[in-house]
Amino acid sequence: MKIIKRLGIIVVILLILVAFSYQQNNSVQTNTTTITSQKIPPSMNGLRILHLSDLHNKTYGQNQGKLVSKVKMAQPDLIVFTGDMIHNDATEENGLHLMKQLIKIAPVYFVMGNHEGYRSDFNQLEDKLVQLGVTVLRNELVTIQNGIQLIGIDDPTASVDLYTEDTQIVDQELQKAIQKGDNSKGYKILLSHRPELLFVYAKHNIDLVLSGHAHGGQVRLPFVGGIIAPNQGFFPEFDAGEFRQDHTTLIVNRGLGNSIIPQRLFNLPEIILIELKSTN
Repeated sequence: MKIIKRLGIIVVILLILVAFSYQQNNSVQTNTTTITSQKIPPSMNGLRILHLSDLHNKTYGQNQGKLVSKVKMAQPDLIVFTGDMIHNDATEENGLHLMKQLIKIAPVYFVMGNHEGYRSDFNQLEDKLVQLGVTVLRNELVTIQNGIQLIGIDDPTASVDLYTEDTQIVDQELQKAIQKGDNSKGYKILLSHRPELLFVYAKHNIDLVLSGHAHGGQVRLPFVGGIIAPNQGFFPEFDAGEFRQDHTTLIVNRGLGNSIIPQRLFNLPEIILIELKSTN
């Protein structure tokens, strides 16, 4: 009887651990933040931007229905996706299913992450996204509303220049993208996969940067934060949340899927709703 009782306890503990593990990887959390600035035109006061990142080919129900429901509830005016929709050479269908649904909710803007940058056939994937109605920004600037400029740059992994550091590549890409604009002093929002390059974005006087890539540090500990992130190593500085340098605000999304490490801990998948407020 003691053996049976012990086995029963072990089974219950294992079931609890399995349920906890599933919840940590699949319960999407919606976080809301407000960004205020004099540079935001009064006509754009209250603009709602939904920020998604790092799906990594993950599914959230049939045709991404569970995730799409979360997005609808947020009632965004604009949806942005900051890279890693796909994972390595896996099929892109899960990501395309999501984009097909998102474009019905609000205009969608997309920039590549390192996993898209690894793909030699990214142009084909880009064509599929464009056919769905997604705007893919590749080192360019567009004016989305009066006085609001949206900039998107490629992840440096897509560069054919193998001998130039990521920092320099991103600096050059951003400079070219800004030069393609109308040189106005509008409020500039940058979509860039890499959060660790905040000092580069600040150099170019970007007002708001939306990034992913860090996966929230994968495992998060109280009073410590994330444990490890790509391109930042252990105890990353830019793991999740808001950061500032000079006049630039960086928002790092914890992402929706996983990459090398298959398990999250105290680090729920995330979508971020950003509301712009004009102080002018």
